[in-house]
Amino acid sequence: MARISAARIAAKAVDEQTIVCIAAYDAPTAGLVEAAGVDLVLVGDSVGNVVLGFPDTRHVSLEMTIHHTAAVMRGTQHVHVCADMPFGTYQPSAEDAKRSVARLIRETGCQSVKLEGGRQWYKTVRAIVEMGIPVMGHLGHLPQTAGLRPKREHWSEERTTGFVEEAVGLQDAGAYAIVLEVVPTEVARATTEALDVPTIGIGSGPHCDGQVLVLHDVIGLGPELPHAKRYAEVGDTIRAAVSQYAAEVREGVFPGPEHGYD
Repeated sequence: MARISAARIAAKAVDEQTIVCIAAYDAPTAGLVEAAGVDLVLVGDSVGNVVLGFPDTRHVSLEMTIHHTAAVMRGTQHVHVCADMPFGTYQPSAEDAKRSVARLIRETGCQSVKLEGGRQWYKTVRAIVEMGIPVMGHLGHLPQTAGLRPKREHWSEERTTGFVEEAVGLQDAGAYAIVLEVVPTEVARATTEALDVPTIGIGSGPHCDGQVLVLHDVIGLGPELPHAKRYAEVGDTIRAAVSQYAAEVREGVFPGPEHGYD
């Protein structure tokens, strides 16, 4: 089965089909979320704080992104895989961005890349799209520059108008979809209605064309966040399993006769 293309993701907005996206970072979990029926796996630079223990996303390098994206690709067969461009890999110039994207695509085979920011990156988005690489935009809260914790802010009518115009500009530059992170619900609605390409919300209400959450937040392996819903407590299961294993090792219960190769 062929992988879901960026064009098929974009077409979902036209067909009024909701897009389901999960951020995952390794082969086994990516395989599980694909089997669960998601449309798109995002290899986010959130791997830095979620998996690698960094205080923010800015510590993630291109090499780290390649490592995790390649693992996700190996663990999946047909889901669309989009990788975040790490901080510093596209900001210097469009040429730097093209070189970074070329290496990421060449070494992983992922289907698209995501860039944070709007107006200042129109030229860069166009340059990458002209290479034949689909680009996902990202507006609203931008963790690479604003840090992990979003702030509640007042959105004036003028700011809302400018935000919608910025999203349209990203679309016109060639973005096939745009993530809206922690954007007020009505702003997200207005943005979604103004675009032909889909919006994918995180903490931005129900009016986007799709939703994205980090897998670890969904299954209870991270801190509880206002914008996320926990559907399982896998952390509790892991702790209980390892606790039982430790007790059985100390008590001499494990390994038993059935666990050897005699």
